[in-house]
Formats: sequence, structure tokens, C-alpha cells
Amino acid sequence: MVVNNGGNLSIAYFIAYLNLIIQAKQCSVICAQQYMLEKFFKGNPNHFGPVTYQSFIQATGEINK
Repeated sequence: MVVNNGGNLSIAYFIAYLNLIIQAKQCSVICAQQYMLEKFFKGNPNHFGPVTYQSFIQATGEINK
């Protein structure tokens, strides 16, 4: 997915993205989280700002329920 730096991404966005990775790679939630931290956030949790990273954290919590 292409992301512009202009806005804060939502929890729903990250839930959808994580589910996409889980399905495509047929991996666990933890694997998908690590993949996103490496590829999406480019190893820097604040790459897209703290609000977007917080949405990512909340989304991972929702998926883990």
C-alpha cells in the first residue's frame, strides 16, 4: 500500500493492513507486526509520527484479542 506522509492513519487501516499481511504471508500476528515495523515504518516507529504509531499499537492490541 502506498502511504503519503500527509495524515494520521487510523486503527482500522492498520487492522486491515495487518490482516492482509497475515493472509498473504500466512504468518502469525507477531510476524505481521515485525514485518510492518521493518518494512512499513522502516525500522523507525515514529517514521509517520506518534499518532500513526499509536494507532498501529492499538490495532495490534485489537487483533490480539
